[in-house]
Amino acid sequence: MSAILPPSRRIWWKQPLDKVELTWIAIAFFWAMVLFFMMPYWHVFGKQNMSNEAYRISAENYQKKAQEMVDKYTVRTETDENIPVVHPPAGSDVYLIARLWAWWPILELENNQSYRLHLSAMDYQHGFSLQPSNINLQIVPGYEMVINITPNKSGPYAIVCNEYCGIGHHKMVSRLYVVDKK
Repeated sequence: MSAILPPSRRIWWKQPLDKVELTWIAIAFFWAMVLFFMMPYWHVFGKQNMSNEAYRISAENYQKKAQEMVDKYTVRTETDENIPVVHPPAGSDVYLIARLWAWWPILELENNQSYRLHLSAMDYQHGFSLQPSNINLQIVPGYEMVINITPNKSGPYAIVCNEYCGIGHHKMVSRLYVVDKK
């Protein structure tokens, strides 16, 4: 038989399987089932994925809510741009804005206290990465992402944009402070 001529048996799925082929098909199917059932298991028990909420919101409304929080809870300013540092009470909603190429404001949260962190982008898609913890989210304009966080270690954390957002992307870093109860 040559490659030019069609095969003599044209119905390939009716051909008998070799034992090696059947073994590899069984192994692949078994592994696919293991991975399929591990996805919901790790979501529920592995604490790998954050359960977050997302809502549609206009940039103006989100910015208004963030400004109200800043006006109410500012304790000082930092950096050359005088970015406000806010210290909201435990259990409150805190707002963080992503825009070219900065995070606004700087948050100061209390250790072992829960907060609802709201995130939204004003211009382009950004990535929210809280280091050294493993919190990574995509922040999309027109949507408000909400996550429940409970910091459990005092000290400064770095907030990094991990989604390329333009020529100043490398400068899009900020801080989040976790302090012991005042």
